[in-house]
Amino acid sequence: QVQLVESGGGSVQAGGSLRLSCVASEYIGPKHCWGWFRQAPGKQREGVAALYTGDDTPYYSDSLKDRFTISQDNGKKTIYLQIDSLRLEDSAMYYCAARWSTIGCTTSWHDESRFDTWGLGTQVTVAS
Repeated sequence: QVQLVESGGGSVQAGGSLRLSCVASEYIGPKHCWGWFRQAPGKQREGVAALYTGDDTPYYSDSLKDRFTISQDNGKKTIYLQIDSLRLEDSAMYYCAARWSTIGCTTSWHDESRFDTWGLGTQVTVAS
């Protein structure tokens, strides 16, 4: 069973930046959709970005795409989420997830029920 481990979270001032990392315990392969999700206290978990490793196609939440960037380092089995211009409302637990797919992440990239492998999360706290 592949394990995913997130890191890079922490406390940061509004306007700052963070780069979150998600490392897989083993090489997963190109036919996978990786996703980043977040969940704030009292709110549902939401998809923020995804990446299809087969062709490097990224997917973003429309409201976040100007500040969030997802990327991969295949050699390091790592997916990154760069978050710029952090806002108070970005405070949440951020989770990495993965699922096998031959057709990319598709329009369902934000559907958490489709992902079968999850990390335990990394906390991001934005202070004013």
